[in-house]
Amino acid sequence: MTRRRHRLPFGAELLETGEVDFRLWAPSLRTVELVLGEGERRLPMTDLGGGWFACVTSLAGAGTLYRFLLPEGLGVPDPASRFQPQGVHGPSEVIDPAAYLWGDGDWRGRPWEESVIQEIHVGSFSPEGSFAGVEARLDHFLALGVTALEIMPVADFPGGRNWGYDGALWYAPDSTYGRPEDFKRLVDAAHRRGIQVFLDVVYNHFGPEGNYLGLYAGPFFDPRRHTPWGAAIRYDGPDSAPVRDFVLHNALYWLEEYHLDGLRLDAVDTIVDRSEEPLLAALARVVGSGPGGEREIHLILENDHNSAHYLARDGTGRAVRFRGQWNDDPHHALHVILTGEEGGYYQDYRERPLEHLGRSLAEGFSYQGEASAWRQGRHRGEASGHLPPVAFVSFLQNHDQIGNRPLGDRLGAIVDPEAMRAATTLLLLAPAIPLLFMGEEWDSRSPFPFFCDFEPALRAAVAEGRRRGFRHIAHFADPGIIAAMPDPAAEATWVSARLDWDRLQAPEGASRFVLFRELLAVRRREIIPRLGCIGAHAGRWQIDAEGVLRVDWRIGEGERLQVVANLSAETRRGPTGEGRLLFATQVERASGEIPPWFVSWHLDGA
Repeated sequence: MTRRRHRLPFGAELLETGEVDFRLWAPSLRTVELVLGEGERRLPMTDLGGGWFACVTSLAGAGTLYRFLLPEGLGVPDPASRFQPQGVHGPSEVIDPAAYLWGDGDWRGRPWEESVIQEIHVGSFSPEGSFAGVEARLDHFLALGVTALEIMPVADFPGGRNWGYDGALWYAPDSTYGRPEDFKRLVDAAHRRGIQVFLDVVYNHFGPEGNYLGLYAGPFFDPRRHTPWGAAIRYDGPDSAPVRDFVLHNALYWLEEYHLDGLRLDAVDTIVDRSEEPLLAALARVVGSGPGGEREIHLILENDHNSAHYLARDGTGRAVRFRGQWNDDPHHALHVILTGEEGGYYQDYRERPLEHLGRSLAEGFSYQGEASAWRQGRHRGEASGHLPPVAFVSFLQNHDQIGNRPLGDRLGAIVDPEAMRAATTLLLLAPAIPLLFMGEEWDSRSPFPFFCDFEPALRAAVAEGRRRGFRHIAHFADPGIIAAMPDPAAEATWVSARLDWDRLQAPEGASRFVLFRELLAVRRREIIPRLGCIGAHAGRWQIDAEGVLRVDWRIGEGERLQVVANLSAETRRGPTGEGRLLFATQVERASGEIPPWFVSWHLDGA
C-alpha cells in the first residue's frame, strides 16, 4: 500500500511535528488572522514579506476547520483549500493527504496511443451523482472498451450543481461529489482495472461566485485583460511568480496526490502570458520533469487557435510538451453534414463540409492559417500535416457541443440512425484518439443543458445571457426554441441531464452498445498496434466525382489504412476500398453501388 501527497508552499500543510503550517499570499493587506473552528480561536499570522503571511500551530490538525480573517472582519476560505465541506463560502478543512492508502502502487499508466476516452460529468453520470456512483460503474467502461475517463472539472463550485467550469477553489474536490478520499478511491479502482483517469482543469478564469482572491490578492488579476468569463489571471509581469506557482502546483497536486494520468486544459487560447517561458511551456516542463518522468502522463489542450507547435513531436515521435488537442474541425464539418445546421461557428464549414472533414482526417486541422468568417476574417491555425494523427482528439459529441444548444439535445435525437452509425464508424476507427460523451454508447436521449446554482441575481443574468446569445444563431433564433430553453438555475434542468441508464437495456440502446463494443474491438486489434507506425505527412484525402470521400494513411513501409465514406442519403457508384476489410456499415454491393451513409475501413499491403 502506498501513501501519496504533494507538498504545497501555501495553504494548510501538516508537518512531521504534528503542527499545521498555514500560509496565504495576501499582497493587498498588511495584516491577516487565522481563525480555527467556528471562530473560537483567532491567531495572528506573521508577515514574511513579499505579501506572504504564515502561522504554524499545534492547535490544528487533520479535520480542523479554518478561515483567514481579513482586517474588515470578513472570514474567507483558503484559496488552496483541499476540501470545503460547506461549499465555497464556508470554512476550509485541514486534510491529511497521506491518510489514504493506495492499492495501485505498480500502476505506470498506459501509452497515449491506447487511449479511448469517455468524458463524464460526475453529478449527472449516475443516480448517486457522486465519485462513488462513477466507481460503481467502472466495469461498464471495461465492457465497452474505454481505456480512459475524462472527468469534467471537480474544483469546488458555488451551489449544489454546476458543469464545473465555474470553479472558485481549484484544489478542493466539490463536496457534493464526496470527500477527497472518495475521489482517490475512484482513481485507485479505475487503475486496478487498467483504466486511466484524466481531469479537466480550468486555468483561464475563476467562477463568478465564491472567488475572494480580489479582496486580498489584487495582483492575481490583470484589469487590462478580460476573458469571455471575467477578469483575466495575470501570469506575466512583476510579482506574477506566486500566481504562476499557484497553477503549476495545482497541476502537480492533481497528478501526484490524486495519482491522475493526465489533465485536459480548458480553453488555453484565452490565457495571455508574454513571459519568457509562458505558463503552458512551464506547466509542460514541470510535469515532464516530475511525475511524467516516472509514468505515462498525458496533457491535452483545448485551443481554438489550432496552434500546432504545442503538439510538436521529437525524433522518436514522442510528444515534446502536449500529447493532443481536442480537434473541433472534424466535428464541425461532420455536424454540418449530418444536421444541415450552418449558423454560429458552423458557418466556417457550410460551403465545403466534406472537404473540411477530409483534410482534418488526413492532416489534423482543417483550418491551418485560413481566414475564419466566424472570427471576423482572422486567420486561424498552423500547418499540422507533419503531426501524427494521435496528436488530435476527435469526437461526435462532448459537453460543449451538446450543451451549447438551446435545449441541450444530443445528436442521436436529431440525426437519422443510419447516419449516426456511419459517423460513429468513422470516429472510432480513424487513427486520431476518439472521445465519447457519457451515454453516447447507448444513444442516450438525456439532454445535457447548461446548469448552475448561483446566487439569485447572478442566476437571472446567466439565463438572459444565454437566451440573448442564441437569438443571433439562425437555426436557433426561432422564438419557440428560445422560449423553450430550460432555466439553467432550475433544479429540474440538472435533473433532466441525469443519464437514462434504463435505455441501455432497451433494444435501441443495447444494439447501439454492441456496435460501439464491436468497433472498439476492431480498433484495439487492428488500429492501435499500428498507430506508432504512422509518420509525418502520412495522410491523403480526395473526394471523387461521385462525392465519395476517400482517405488513406501510409503505415510504416508497406501498409495502407483506408476509409471510404458516402456521407449522404443518395446511392453513389465506385469502388468501396482495397485490401482486407476491417469493418463496413453495410454489406458491400458487387454491382459497384455505394449505399447511402456507407463507411468501410480497409487495410492494404504487407
